[in-house]
Amino acid sequence: MTIRFLLLNAYAVGGTVRTVVNQANALAAVGHEVEIASVHRHRAAPAFPLHPGVHLHALTDTTAAGPWGRRHFEAWQRRRPSQLIPRAEVKFTRFSRLTDRRITRYLRSLTDGVLITTRPGLNLLSARFAPPSVLRIGQEHLHYERHKLALTHQIDLWYPRLDALTVLTEADRQTYAARLADAPVRIECIPNPLPGAAPARSPLDRPLIISAGRLVRAKGFDTLIEAFAPVARAHPHWRLRIYGSGPERGRLRALIHERHLYNHVHLMGSTPYLEAELAKASVFALASRHEGFGMVLAEAMSHGVPPVSSDCPQGPREIITGGRDGLLITPGNTAALTQALNLLIERPELRAKLGEEAALAARRYAPARIREQWESLFAELTAARSGAPGAPSPPKPYAL
Repeated sequence: MTIRFLLLNAYAVGGTVRTVVNQANALAAVGHEVEIASVHRHRAAPAFPLHPGVHLHALTDTTAAGPWGRRHFEAWQRRRPSQLIPRAEVKFTRFSRLTDRRITRYLRSLTDGVLITTRPGLNLLSARFAPPSVLRIGQEHLHYERHKLALTHQIDLWYPRLDALTVLTEADRQTYAARLADAPVRIECIPNPLPGAAPARSPLDRPLIISAGRLVRAKGFDTLIEAFAPVARAHPHWRLRIYGSGPERGRLRALIHERHLYNHVHLMGSTPYLEAELAKASVFALASRHEGFGMVLAEAMSHGVPPVSSDCPQGPREIITGGRDGLLITPGNTAALTQALNLLIERPELRAKLGEEAALAARRYAPARIREQWESLFAELTAARSGAPGAPSPPKPYAL
């Protein structure tokens, strides 16, 4: 049975791409036939390494040469907005008439196996155009309340046609279960896995705090920079490195200069080698206003790095047990974030204690454990379809 992932851009650097690659690699490592279809391709090779058993191909490719007429026609189609993706989709502008045509053709070409789509727009297209002979699993990387109302209307309408929907937190599973209570779609909570390599433990001896994520307002990097200003005055040898790219970079750079932190806070840009950087940190900081899950928290914890995180809706509170393997603070509370960072800087024995517990807690997200949850879901969905003895009864058809 082939397991297929459909990604918006498997060649990009981002949290969703990284976690989907981790999932695909873990499944391929034990012999599954795994394929990643990328809607876009803009570079020669993917940023994150793939297991040799993972086949990657692109539905649209701006790196490929071709006849002038075809390239001209495709460029014209790229400029025309999608007719199939709701405008409320956050990545609406990344879809076009060209991607409409390529995605629907790809979906209609499938005859069997498992298809895992990885964002709302792709989940909706899978529900509409993938044949019922394919096990159609939608994957949610945000949570229901973060979607615009116009998009949730489409979710409520079309997700019942999926065989299953996986979410990253138990809180979100309960939300979707309530929204889709009368639909046959199965709702499962399956967290993202850690990378496959055994995480190197940080010695926690560098005067270094790390944060990472897309540079957008939701991630709260402005709050983190404000909170770090008094930390830098009290502990001038400590540094804050922020990994990631995004539209807030200019504003954050201006804030760093405004607070005279240019020698202490560094915007490092994106990196496919975040694991190696996390292993250098002594503290990990997350100041998000909202999180889908907060996988980077689990990654930092796997290296034995104690986290300080905002207790924002969803995610962090399911990863961190406050006071045991990390510190949770009220979202947006700059003074509390400063206090927590100073506490871990000034008490190395507390850093070591929390870091040890953090590494133990992160084992919940080991690739093998998450892979087994996926395999169980595939087996149960397949058994339900075949009517195998002891299998759950197949759902009744859902009338739209």
